[in-house]
Amino acid sequence: MLETVLLVMNSIRAYEEDILLQPDFIRSFKKQEPLSANLQKDAIFSGSGDSLVSALLAESFSDGAARAIDPLDLYHNPSLAKSKCVYLVSISGNTITNIKTAGIATKSVAITSSPQSRLAKVSDKTILLDYPHRGVFTAGSISFLASALTCISLVKDIAIPDVSLFDKAAASAKNARVSGRIFVLGNFYTFPIAMYCASKFYEILGHAVHYCRLEQFSHMELFSAEKDDTVIIFEEKNTHSRQLEHNLQRIGINVIHPDIPSENLSQVIYCTAFSQMLSLCAAKKRHKDECHFVTAEKIRDVSNGMIY
Repeated sequence: MLETVLLVMNSIRAYEEDILLQPDFIRSFKKQEPLSANLQKDAIFSGSGDSLVSALLAESFSDGAARAIDPLDLYHNPSLAKSKCVYLVSISGNTITNIKTAGIATKSVAITSSPQSRLAKVSDKTILLDYPHRGVFTAGSISFLASALTCISLVKDIAIPDVSLFDKAAASAKNARVSGRIFVLGNFYTFPIAMYCASKFYEILGHAVHYCRLEQFSHMELFSAEKDDTVIIFEEKNTHSRQLEHNLQRIGINVIHPDIPSENLSQVIYCTAFSQMLSLCAAKKRHKDECHFVTAEKIRDVSNGMIY
């Protein structure tokens, strides 16, 4: 979930500053050459925490040709990686399960910001994530966007949308009201971002959040929802999503249904920015200076002991 933790003052402010760097970053983002259709069929994307979200986006944007698999599942089931090229996403490049998985893969490619990391050294090839940052460790924002766009561009020739998406998402998030427990719903392209949204609430606020696919919510998670809980719908406004919104509001559930664009990559970028700003605004309303993972030392120690 979290890479190497550096305790610093005001990690919330650092998170906000990283978010503000993103519009300029995507203007200059260097896309990868997309893999051929045959190579995509032999590709597995893997990672943990936010990096698993990036891997899932590669699977979605490849129309299911490439697969996204948890790295521990790959390590415990090496036959899954046989004759495959495994793309291992890790910002620090020091996540131990990724390193072990690279060692058992037929071919491995590290997607990391650290060319000298253990993952880069054990992998056959490295794709370096190059993005601006202020050198302060905080919850993943611009680092996630860099890994997500890199993974997507490996399976699809993309055109970066207009950066006005960031302003639109920020304005919508600032006006949103969050109450009770939170459920984040996503579709084929935005379900990974529903997971990402939940992770920001975990890391920044220590708030329990449920994430699921839009269709599955009505079959399962809905039965645990109560009046004044919040449901966030990461789906453009269509007949199905509007009906769900109406039905939930009718029984007293708070619904956040932002104006999500129809184009797939625009959806991902918009929902990413929305998730970041929603968690940031919630932290500010609670007058928090530090992310939850900074102050929850015992929990962080358990996390680090398992990750590294």
